[in-house]
Order: sequence, then C-alpha cells, then structure tokens
Amino acid sequence: MNIYEKKLKRSIDFILAFIGILTFSPILILISTILIFTNKGKPFFFQKRPGKNERIFSIIKFKTMNDRKDSFGNLLSDAKRLTSFGKFIRKTSLDEIPQLFNVLIGDMSLIGPRPLLIKYLPHYNVEERIRHTIRPGITGLAQVSGRNLLKWDERLAKDVEYAKNITFIQDFKIIITTIKNVITTKNVVVDPNSLMVDLDEYRKKY
Repeated sequence: MNIYEKKLKRSIDFILAFIGILTFSPILILISTILIFTNKGKPFFFQKRPGKNERIFSIIKFKTMNDRKDSFGNLLSDAKRLTSFGKFIRKTSLDEIPQLFNVLIGDMSLIGPRPLLIKYLPHYNVEERIRHTIRPGITGLAQVSGRNLLKWDERLAKDVEYAKNITFIQDFKIIITTIKNVITTKNVVVDPNSLMVDLDEYRKKY
C-alpha cells in the first residue's frame, strides 16, 4: 500500500465530497423538491450494499423510479417504473450526487469499484473478492472503461485491477474521464437491465 492509498486518498475524498456538497447544494435542493412531487414525497432511494471488507452500508441516490405495482401487489418492472424525470437525471448522472454524503461519512470513496448488490456476494471468485478490500466508489476504472457496456467478467476484472494498483495519477485520470463522459453522456445506459442480466443469473449460465 503506497502513501497515497494509505494516507492521502481518504483525506482528498473528504475534502472534495464536502466541497461537492456545497457546490451542488442548489441542484440537490431543486431535484429533491421536484422528486418530492413526482415520487409522492420520496426523493431519495436507499439500498443496502456491501462496502469495504463486505461491510453492509446504505447507499443513497436520487429516486428515479416510482412504486407502481401490478394488480397482485408486485412492483412493476424497472422500465415501467422509471419516470421521465428519472430518465433525465440518470442520463445526466445527477442521480449519483447524493452519494457524496456516503463519501463524506466514509462508506465510499470518489473512485473505486461500484458497490453492487448483496445477493452477488456468493458469486464472486477468490480473485474478484479483492474488489472488496477497498472502499467502493462513485466512479471507477470499470466505469470509464465501458460502464454497463462491459460484460461481467471484464467489469469485475477492472475492479480488481484498480484495487491492486491505486495511484494518484490513475485516480486523476479517472476523474477527468468521468467528467468528460458525464458531459458527453458517453456509455450512459438509462436502463442497465436492458443490456445486462444480474450477476447471479449470469454465473448460472456460464
């Protein structure tokens, strides 16, 4: 573990997350207000995810889907529950902004493997579990290498590659590339389920 990873990365995360929250506070307030009306008082989405050392934490994002159910009381598919405004904030990656609070309190880093679903934990191989030896991130090497366009094996391999080689230069490049991708909406998939099956289903097939 180098000095940057051991000493500086967390401090930089805290400072930039704090600055980010202050900078984006008008956008946070505006989007929250709109979602209060479009989602019947529920602007945020909370979900349990595994973080560093597989410790479970609650990730926070803007809520992009409503809670519509079928006649049997079951939630409709993601595609049917995704609102028009939800599509917009997903496409512009604005739904990720609340995760700055996760970074601020130490559950996440600005850069690292994306925190995936708890149900995926039994389906990682030994090498892939290395992704959980560091804090998960808002963006990461896999995201700037293709995001949801990568197959699962490639995506997880990128996570491991990053976890094994954390450097300031690489983090800086990932941040710059992420900003460029957000501005150009490159590799943004509004409904990831339209391209990818869940990891547990994927591993059953292969």
